[in-house]
Amino acid sequence: MHGISASSSPSVLVPPQQSAPRARLQLCFARACLVILLWAWLGQLVTFGQVWRRPRAIPNLAGISTPAADNPPFPPARIYKSNGYIKVSCNGGLNQMRAAICDMVTIARLLNATLVVPELDKRSFWADPSDFADIFNVSNFINSLRDELRIIKRLPKRLSRKGSAISISMPPVSWSNESYYLNQVLPLFKIYRVVHFNKTDARLANNGLPVKLQRLRCRVNYHALRFTDRIESLGNKLVRILHSEGFFVALHLRYEMDMLAFSGCTYGCSMDEAELLKKMRYAYPWWREKEINSEERRQLGFCPLTPEETASVLRALGFGPKTQIYIAAGEIFGSEKRLRKLRSSFPLLVKKEMLLGAEELRQFQNHSSQMAALDYMVSVASDVFIPTYNGNMAKVVEGHRRYLGHRKSILLDRRELVRLLDLFRNQTISWDEFVSGVGVAHLDKMGKPSPRKILNKKPKEEDYFYANPWECLHSPS
Repeated sequence: MHGISASSSPSVLVPPQQSAPRARLQLCFARACLVILLWAWLGQLVTFGQVWRRPRAIPNLAGISTPAADNPPFPPARIYKSNGYIKVSCNGGLNQMRAAICDMVTIARLLNATLVVPELDKRSFWADPSDFADIFNVSNFINSLRDELRIIKRLPKRLSRKGSAISISMPPVSWSNESYYLNQVLPLFKIYRVVHFNKTDARLANNGLPVKLQRLRCRVNYHALRFTDRIESLGNKLVRILHSEGFFVALHLRYEMDMLAFSGCTYGCSMDEAELLKKMRYAYPWWREKEINSEERRQLGFCPLTPEETASVLRALGFGPKTQIYIAAGEIFGSEKRLRKLRSSFPLLVKKEMLLGAEELRQFQNHSSQMAALDYMVSVASDVFIPTYNGNMAKVVEGHRRYLGHRKSILLDRRELVRLLDLFRNQTISWDEFVSGVGVAHLDKMGKPSPRKILNKKPKEEDYFYANPWECLHSPS
């Protein structure tokens, strides 16, 4: 039996000893009731012997896996006079680039321009040589959007000469709305035939855009950006293997070397490991912040949870040793030894390398974005998705799961969890109190419908559009 059962965390349900004071008894009883109500709200606990029910067959995972026979015909092409060509060079990892591609399509549509199939980042930390066509289905991308704009595979030769006076290269201003592109970028086409956006991350505002543009962003993300047949085939195989064993959780355990080096988070690391991470941070000039107070960042909730901390949190959330957990991540820093406690608590801990043959994965080796695409597919299709850090993948997967009907995603409050973990570790609070605190902290962090948080003039702090595409789900037609 897989999933969450009442027996998974017996300390929640065992009454206090008879010798405890009445006030203590009442407090424990109230906390236990609160946790039970939380589980009931989630539909996880119906009777003490039941587990989370396996959901019905996964709906059409838009943009992930759709049998060709079920695909609607491509729409007729939109006829318009193009103002010029937009060329884009994406930066960052797979999901940062994925969101940027959606933005660039939307901007090209707004400006009545012709979009060139985006160039993917090959110079970032991951040094992945993959081209767009190695990850995404180019034909579907071009043809499924042809009623909105024209997309071409490459610039005409006459326009692709280096140093040409008919092109300009620039990074658009971050978090810009439609007026910036209409008033500042569109006039450039009167001078140049090609506008090259050499940075694409977060170049379109989260909020304040017309609903039709917001919905176009969703259409690109969830329908036009399908992975290649090769990636889809293997991703679907992973999902089938996992579902054949029943309920499973996708754990985005962001405890990888690059994440720790970038964030400066060294809690639980040896002195040698901390020094190695620091050297790595100094080796990359674009990681600007060098001297970092690791403990201060951890207390503020800016660090990914360690595998050991994650084990305690999962137990407190009610997951038991029979829960199947898929690690959606790259190489964990410290390898298997850092997973020891997590694996001892959850023996059914698996990774793609354990479920697929070496030959099947060989084609993806040294292609981190293609590996990430497999994890993306599994994360979207999982019964529950839990990220230990709110990076780009966590946000984009969260949004995709919302788009598919608000599938359960547990969005961890790391700042509160660190506080509770330290109190429990110092024996200031009991296990029962720790469980109760974790439950209370996550009552409203399960991916249920909620409007995006809007903070005027603070776009970096407001909710990210791709984590919660509210207009695509709730706006009137």
